[in-house]
Amino acid sequence: MLEENNRNNIDKANPPGSEESVTISKKLYKRFMVTGIVGALIIIIAVVFSAYVWVSNSGNRARIQDLQKVNQQQQEQLQQLDKRANKIESNLNDLLKLQDQLQQLTGKPQVPVKATGDSKNGQGGPHNGPVTISEVSKTYSNIENMVNAYQGRLKELKQQLNQDLITRQLSNLGGSSSSIPSIWPAQGIISSPFGLRWGGTDFHPGIDIANDVGTPIHATADGVVTVAGWNAGGYGNMVDIDHGHGIMTRYGHASYVVVKAGEHVKRGQIIAYMGSTGFSTGPHVHYEVRINGRPVNPASYMLRK
Repeated sequence: MLEENNRNNIDKANPPGSEESVTISKKLYKRFMVTGIVGALIIIIAVVFSAYVWVSNSGNRARIQDLQKVNQQQQEQLQQLDKRANKIESNLNDLLKLQDQLQQLTGKPQVPVKATGDSKNGQGGPHNGPVTISEVSKTYSNIENMVNAYQGRLKELKQQLNQDLITRQLSNLGGSSSSIPSIWPAQGIISSPFGLRWGGTDFHPGIDIANDVGTPIHATADGVVTVAGWNAGGYGNMVDIDHGHGIMTRYGHASYVVVKAGEHVKRGQIIAYMGSTGFSTGPHVHYEVRINGRPVNPASYMLRK
């Protein structure tokens, strides 16, 4: 009877056709949930990290491409600068050769000048690699050294040529050195040179030297004053000096004249003061040198200030 009751109870708990239930402990359930969550987090982190790496690599590639483009542009600019520097250096060498030829004409012995930084370790050869800023800077430094080294020689050559010109003129005219213009008539800057100006529409027969009103104007050689006063032809207050042998000088636009016609003057003597009288746009002295009435470039006679 007892056994039959037990079977009836079992049959009620597990009726025919029902699935057998499985009981899982709470500890195992928690462990399963934690494992799932950790796995999901690992997957998410992996995906996020992969995306970050991909984005970073894409940005780096873009930056690298930009840098390569900029580097290429800079290299092209350096190559252009290097070509220009080499051309300037070549032109300078041609000018120096011409200067040597002119110096030979003067009969003055040539003195080799060594540029700063030269040494006896010359090297050379083709250069096929990329041009660097250092190389371009070195080329420009060499040019600067060459210019500085020969600048004195060019000034000496100019003085020598001018002196030779004066010597020949003295020989032809039979004059003395004191009667040949050889100094600047006034301190200042050349504001207008001798020759054609204003687009070739005007011939300027002298040189304009600009400075402040009242700057002293000096006779550039010994001579006799032939004109001292106002000139209605545009020169304003003007002084003409006859130096003999067909040589005369003219000084225009003065604010005040301190010599008189017929007066003997010496080289360096003050004859007037700078102004802006006559046809003038500002204070300056208009200086002319004439040989037998023909204007010549005064620059050849302005050996020293």
